[in-house]
Amino acid sequence: MSDSNYEREEVFSKRVRAGKRTYFFDVKKSNTSRGDDFYITITESKKKFEGYVKHKIFLYKEDFNKFSEAFTQTVNHVKSELMPEYDFDEYTNREENNDSNI
Repeated sequence: MSDSNYEREEVFSKRVRAGKRTYFFDVKKSNTSRGDDFYITITESKKKFEGYVKHKIFLYKEDFNKFSEAFTQTVNHVKSELMPEYDFDEYTNREENNDSNI
């Protein structure tokens, strides 16, 4: 067991590359005195001249639904109300084309 009261184990990870930024979505298992629990960390890693700058959000199970709903509503608002003419698939299509040329 580690020096702290609990151990964390990564059970799932998804990486999203976005230009100079990379986003990591990690599911972690926390073994506490109350039993097993799961939470999500969302990390933004941005390359700078001196290395990487990281920002992290911890999302706990009791907030999953509220966070997911607010995030979806916010993205949909931008897509439908603020930028309806913008092709949000442009970058996805560009990445897929670059991957197929490798």
